[in-house]
Amino acid sequence: MGVKITETILRDAHQSLIATRMTTEQMLPIVDKMDQVGYHAVECWGGATFDACLRFLKEDPWDRLRKLRDGFKNTKLQMLFRGQNILGYRPYADDVVEYFVQKSIANGIDIIRIFDCLNDIRNLQTAVTACNKEKGHAQVALSYTLGEAYTLDYWMDMAKRVEDMGADSLCIKDMAGLLVPTKATELVQALKSSTSLPIELHTHYTSGVASMTYMKAVEAGCDIIDTAMSPFALGTSQPATEVMVEAFKGTEFDTGLDQDKLAEIADYFRPMREEALASGLLNPKVLGVNIATLRYQVPGGMLSNLISQLKEQGKEDKYEEVLAEVPRVRKDLGEPPLVTPSSQIVGTQAVFNVLMGERYKVATKETKDILLGKYGQTVKPFNPEVVEKVLGPDKDKAITCRPADLLEPELDKLEAEMKQWKQQDEDVLSYALFPQVATEFFKYRQAQQTGVDDKIADSENGAYPV
Repeated sequence: MGVKITETILRDAHQSLIATRMTTEQMLPIVDKMDQVGYHAVECWGGATFDACLRFLKEDPWDRLRKLRDGFKNTKLQMLFRGQNILGYRPYADDVVEYFVQKSIANGIDIIRIFDCLNDIRNLQTAVTACNKEKGHAQVALSYTLGEAYTLDYWMDMAKRVEDMGADSLCIKDMAGLLVPTKATELVQALKSSTSLPIELHTHYTSGVASMTYMKAVEAGCDIIDTAMSPFALGTSQPATEVMVEAFKGTEFDTGLDQDKLAEIADYFRPMREEALASGLLNPKVLGVNIATLRYQVPGGMLSNLISQLKEQGKEDKYEEVLAEVPRVRKDLGEPPLVTPSSQIVGTQAVFNVLMGERYKVATKETKDILLGKYGQTVKPFNPEVVEKVLGPDKDKAITCRPADLLEPELDKLEAEMKQWKQQDEDVLSYALFPQVATEFFKYRQAQQTGVDDKIADSENGAYPV
């Protein structure tokens, strides 16, 4: 049985390389050709695409999904979903999570890849159950990371729990490119021995080993791999689709995909890459191999965030110092995997620690929330000295239950707040995730519809420079 391919160019590839700036208009002309390839799935929604659509592209993400669904007649569409955080940065009440899953599937999503930044199973259950109820495919992604807590036994135990909770497949989500070839062999074999679920591997090329890791994982029994069409592959993105197809050609793992069709798709995206390079949207820095990833366990997206945070402060010379501080902060905060939003929390705190000249002199709200248990349970305990310094007497307010258990249903309240803007059911969900950004977008949309001059509308809502 050949290995299956999930294509990431419409989501993770452009999120990793060009800050999620590919527009729906850029995607639609190639959809028909992509639909004929025979991909296992095309990842095209979720992750940061939702935020970027509203915030930067003045697009309705739901509209994008519907248009892609119309175009992909034969291919499953996949999205990335941050468990109880949905596509936002805080935990939402169960009613919002359930409604979001329902609407995602109703608008055309087949496979929902659900992960939690702490691998806290409790933060995944609501989304998995909702996906099962809507007859969608619930894939649970375990955020792969290194550290003393993350043994093969840990991963095997997690896989069993994922199967028990009702997942249809399991993904190893290696967001930082930390999984090296020999470890991939061990990990896939261990997972295969502990679960009967299909196993998908998702990695990034950041550290330079990803293609070799895929080779070993597939030989060990991995069923599906995530790849990106070559113009938006490598660097902080995924290994290239055409390369992996060629690598397995003529073997028992042959994908059966047609290189001529893939070449036409690559030809379509190549000018976009050139344009992004020329405009500076694609920074050549993210295209090389960054071995610091293996040394510091920092995902590619987080590296670029750190660079821009330091640039704003005029402190780019502190880059190495901040990188070295990241693993220390991570250990203090219970050794969480570094993936949205934990990567941003650890990264920003590391920046503060270095720039302030004293560790935890300033702690962000998010750092406090992690220590208060508001994101869920970490695999290791927190550093007690850091808890004392950051929380002081507030440490007694820390919670141990599932964070969402403390949240009241919030859909009705949200509906009431945004009813003047509502044009479709889904608008309440856009508002739930990004209240200010969505409101700006609704104002812009209304101005477009009433035929107000673009420039006036833009300047009034202040979100888009004229």
